[in-house]
Amino acid sequence: MQVWIDYNGVHKQLNVTLAPFNVSKPDIPLLSLSLDLSLVMQDPMFVGFSSSTSSQLRASHHVLGWSFKQNGPAEELKLTQLPTISSRPYQDGNYIGIIMSFGILFAPILLVMLGIWISLKRKFAEVIEEWELDYGPHRFKYKDLHVATKGFKKEKLLGSGGFGSVYRGVLPTSGIEVAVKKISHDSRQGMREFVSEIITVGKLRHRNLVMLLGYCRREGEFLLVYECMPNGSLDKFLFDPSMLVLNWSQRFQIVRGVASALFYLHEEWEQIVVHRDVKSSNVLLDGEFNARLGDFGLARLYGHGNEPQTTHVAGTLGYIAPELSRTGRANTSTDVFAFGAFMLEVACGRKPINPRASGDEEVVLVDWVFSCWSRGAILDTVDPKLGINYVEREMELVLEIGMLCSNWVPTARPTMRQVMQYLEGELPLPDLSSLSLGANGVTPVDGEGFDDFAVPLSTSVSDWRLSGGR
Repeated sequence: MQVWIDYNGVHKQLNVTLAPFNVSKPDIPLLSLSLDLSLVMQDPMFVGFSSSTSSQLRASHHVLGWSFKQNGPAEELKLTQLPTISSRPYQDGNYIGIIMSFGILFAPILLVMLGIWISLKRKFAEVIEEWELDYGPHRFKYKDLHVATKGFKKEKLLGSGGFGSVYRGVLPTSGIEVAVKKISHDSRQGMREFVSEIITVGKLRHRNLVMLLGYCRREGEFLLVYECMPNGSLDKFLFDPSMLVLNWSQRFQIVRGVASALFYLHEEWEQIVVHRDVKSSNVLLDGEFNARLGDFGLARLYGHGNEPQTTHVAGTLGYIAPELSRTGRANTSTDVFAFGAFMLEVACGRKPINPRASGDEEVVLVDWVFSCWSRGAILDTVDPKLGINYVEREMELVLEIGMLCSNWVPTARPTMRQVMQYLEGELPLPDLSSLSLGANGVTPVDGEGFDDFAVPLSTSVSDWRLSGGR
């Protein structure tokens, strides 16, 4: 038998090739694996052979000749000039024994390599159906996302929420920094429609939207890939005492940026896009602290002039419009309600619902702001971290628009076009004296018959659905 052992120090590749006597070296090695021998190399070293075989095979093992070369191929052996074996000639049984000994030697290694291959194949397995092939570049390989996030390691975690965890990563193919959101799901119903909407949302282009680059699917898991925002989510700057305090100029610009994004989604794009989850944790900040509305995992699309279809209630308590508990139908008005809560959140440095509120503060933020406004003290609600460093006219404008948007009567809320006009000073605010604070919250004075919209504060409405009729 002939054996060739080749090691490439540059590529860290070890190949072992085996062939019968008088047969040329095969092109395909018997064993091939990545191995870094630099960890065991010493200077100097000796090259030789050692053998540890059973007593039954020992007589059959003879090294008739060998050739070694460093930094290049070894010299070919002249087989006709090799010495003859002085012991008894090999019998057929001895040849079988030699082959068996090599099989026994290499079989465990081959089995380990096969096991590793199967394990890796399962690890990076994806769910791909024929219809998804049409989506081309919007579909990412799971292996690339796994490499980008270093295997979704804890140190790459940007944050976690009710709908999944977000990891920072760099795509190995392009070097683009991305944020990868992992979402668990247990349903295949409606998946085609969901993916179609995700790809459609990926076509959105606006300076105040986080760009959705694509997706990946695995069994029981869905991954959304966004461009990465270096300063992370807005909520950290509003509520984490260890973070930088955003000044009023930055906050006012953030409010205007999110308003512009929603106006684009509701009126300026080819379809109406209802975000369904507007809140500070879904507003990301770029390197200059410009606002980017992100996380379109719950977004719904429908044509201009059409009515949205009935859907499951989805979103975050405190931002969910009250009528959703009755109709389950998300539309642009429900986004406006959430935006109102968001505006008050930015101005007051408080979450929309604060169960631990004490003193004169209300549990519901908009109720507290309205109470302060009704007694002429609306600026008492300003985030204490701002001190007196804000523009009163702009602050009052944001607080009052926030109350208008938070109206419990859907038809009494402004559109995002009107909100933009209010913020830009192109349209005067309506008379707020028509508002009152009822049992259900801020409503018009004559707003009777809206008790159906009441939602208990203990209710947790946060739902992820991949079933039909989302």
